[in-house]
Amino acid sequence: MAHSTGLVQAILFEAADRENIGGSAYGGQRSICCTPDLAKLEGCKQGEIIRRPSSDDPDWPFVLDTHFSANYLSVKLEDEEVRITKTGMYNLFFISCDPKLRGLTMSGKTVWRNPGGYLPGRMAPLMKFYVFMSLAYLLVMVIWSSQYVRFWRDILPIQNWITLVIALGLFEMTLWYFEYLNFSSSGVRPVGITTWVVTVGAIRKTISRLLILSISMGYGVVRPTLGGLTSKVLLLGLTYFLASELLDIAENVGTINDISGKARLFLVLPDAFLDAFLILWIFTSLSRTLEKLQARRSSVKLDIYRKFTNALAVSVIASVAWIGYEVYFKATDPFSERWQSAWTITAFWDVLAFVLLLVICYLWAPSQSSQRYAYSGEAADDDDEEAQSLTKGTDGDVGMVKIDKDRSGGAGNAFSLEDEAEEDKRE
Repeated sequence: MAHSTGLVQAILFEAADRENIGGSAYGGQRSICCTPDLAKLEGCKQGEIIRRPSSDDPDWPFVLDTHFSANYLSVKLEDEEVRITKTGMYNLFFISCDPKLRGLTMSGKTVWRNPGGYLPGRMAPLMKFYVFMSLAYLLVMVIWSSQYVRFWRDILPIQNWITLVIALGLFEMTLWYFEYLNFSSSGVRPVGITTWVVTVGAIRKTISRLLILSISMGYGVVRPTLGGLTSKVLLLGLTYFLASELLDIAENVGTINDISGKARLFLVLPDAFLDAFLILWIFTSLSRTLEKLQARRSSVKLDIYRKFTNALAVSVIASVAWIGYEVYFKATDPFSERWQSAWTITAFWDVLAFVLLLVICYLWAPSQSSQRYAYSGEAADDDDEEAQSLTKGTDGDVGMVKIDKDRSGGAGNAFSLEDEAEEDKRE
């Protein structure tokens, strides 16, 4: 290279014009660089990029040339501002067709700005989406809090966890909005801010899943505690939090584009495996809880749990269908030309989690009867009378009383140590 001239070309083009880049000699492999054979066929200049003008704009694809001259071993590209007047997905390639420049290394940065800010086009709709979700969570928080305060004497432990999930959801959606707003105005994603947002999201997702699992086990409704399963549930929650945190950090912290396929697959698999395990555990626990409620003839709670089971089944079916659509979407759009609708891939999971949370809030809303439904095993024919006998002791104090009836009567029992021990052994 001591006394020769090398050429590096930067080419900017819309994905729809990709066929205007490169050519093929005699039906062979397509080449971006002009070869001796292509120079004869295409009329291009050997050692340069093959470029045909776009039908919409003859100045596109845009090419910027940078030469190594004399005996220089390095060269600085001049800053170049390129105005793009047509909406689309654009690609920027740095290419050297000179075989003498093999092994060339390059460093630098490009700055892309849309009319509304630095936020990439496929991410811009999410900023408005997070505003909408923040308002939706705020509305739920207001309604839930009013009921919570009104019936605070009858609040169940499970309702405290529901309150925490609503608060975390509101906090997460608000943080995502401000993170995107900062990105749009500054053009950078501060590592500290994005990590904080991702962590809040991972905590919310973990607690949400543990809440669903605990409800499925009958916590606060059929059983007062999780007993010996508490440590297993907490261990699963910690594992899921770490897997979710690592995946979200890799996808968001300090990055704009999607991470590479292999890296994403390596991080997605543990998260997907844990989700599948959780779903299996949830439905297994739900089956046991439904059997127990049916045996006790607890009609009110049985109806609630059936509705909850149906909602979970619908959400699982919707999740599987959406995963299939996501795979199809990415497989059929290798050049990201459907970028304007790509934001829905991320938004769907937030909407699904919100809808499922609404179902849980509806089924376990704070009310006067919260404690009665939690600590009674009511008979099918006389719910109210049995509930009163279960919640009042002989001296008028509130308490849990075990009611024994003949087996043929079909009445269930309230919580008891014998039931709990037997259940823990079986599980």
